[in-house]
Amino acid sequence: MKINILTLFPEMFNGFKSESIIRRAIEGEFLKINVIDIRSFCHDKHKQADDLPFGGGAGMVLKPEPLFRALENTTGKVIYTSPQGKQFDQKMAINLSEEEEITIIAGHYEGIDERVVEEKVDFEISIGDFVLTGGELPAMVIADAIARLIPGVIKKDSYENDSFYNGLLDHPHYTRPAEYMGKAVPEVLLSGHHKNIDEWRLKQSLKRTLQRRPDILESREFTKLEKKLMKEIKEELCKK
Repeated sequence: MKINILTLFPEMFNGFKSESIIRRAIEGEFLKINVIDIRSFCHDKHKQADDLPFGGGAGMVLKPEPLFRALENTTGKVIYTSPQGKQFDQKMAINLSEEEEITIIAGHYEGIDERVVEEKVDFEISIGDFVLTGGELPAMVIADAIARLIPGVIKKDSYENDSFYNGLLDHPHYTRPAEYMGKAVPEVLLSGHHKNIDEWRLKQSLKRTLQRRPDILESREFTKLEKKLMKEIKEELCKK
């Protein structure tokens, strides 16, 4: 998969591309991240990529000409990181990971010229209801979430149990030692009984989701086992 990122600050992505899973994905040729400097598509002497907004107001707006030129060299869906966009989630990451190529425009200042949005952008995406100084960090967040879902980057069962992948928050995790500071690992995880372990993990995921993000459960179609576990959870919580 190829992810193009259009930005005014390409140096911000140097560390992002050279560490952890992203680095391994690039080295394994599962992923190519192509960071494009918007200023390289400015044809004036001063490489001016932004200008004052028509109608007045504070801040600067990214000019349309360099963005249109930069996008001529890309294919696939175009994403613009914007506080006005649809909030990014795991389902969106899964869908985007199936694309061969996508382009992310890292917005900056007051945003980009609306003509670029109207003519070139397929999705406006926000990573939350807050405002950052630029779209570079959201672009990294989106690229990272997508990259780990590309076949071959990590094991499939590593991300299938992630929070949100199956519509629930993740269950608790434990490792050695089995007891630390007087706190012991739940016995079921030491039993070797995989069916019981799977059921315990599902129950803990349901419990966490109910306590922390009940909104996620509102539209869920529960399986027979999940209904049984939810009844147990609610009874346990009522006793506390």
